[in-house]
Amino acid sequence: MGRLEEQFEFIREIDKEKFIGRQTYLSDGIRKENDAEHAWHMAIMTLLLSEYANEEINVLKTVTMLLIHDIVEIDAGDTYAYDEAAKATQEAREQKAADRIFGLLPEDQCRRMKSLWEEFEERKTPEARFARAMDNIQPVMLNAATDGKAWREHKVRLEQILKRNECTGAGSEKLWKYALKEFVEPNVEKGNIET
Repeated sequence: MGRLEEQFEFIREIDKEKFIGRQTYLSDGIRKENDAEHAWHMAIMTLLLSEYANEEINVLKTVTMLLIHDIVEIDAGDTYAYDEAAKATQEAREQKAADRIFGLLPEDQCRRMKSLWEEFEERKTPEARFARAMDNIQPVMLNAATDGKAWREHKVRLEQILKRNECTGAGSEKLWKYALKEFVEPNVEKGNIET
């Protein structure tokens, strides 16, 4: 295959991300979002909220990370944030998926995309830390918008949310404090999050 054919093969393949359902409801509380909607939402959030990053970030690089970070779920499936059994095999499933899916691209683009995906996973750069903050805050915001619907369905406890977000402040201390005060604490008070 030529370069353009490889690129379009990848582009067709990632359309499958639209079919990967997540556990977070859309803000109307009627249906759950899919991975592509999640990625788009966080990309826009980054464009608007990057000024709150703890460190200066390259916004385009961060947006790119967010747009590709869940592509691996086409093969690996979505791992719910509070499903400990699924999280035990998540890394191996996602690494295998990354090899196959990014491997559809021409070699130079495969290396670049896979490298960005790995950078997101490792959380060692300012961009990765901010991207992870967006990945954690976005579902918290949507859960709050639906009066804790998914939290109630899954009987999520406050300690689980705090553990999941223990590194969120590393990307944006200000945004995590805001999310805790405006999204999490009111839902604890309402009984939507178990204590």
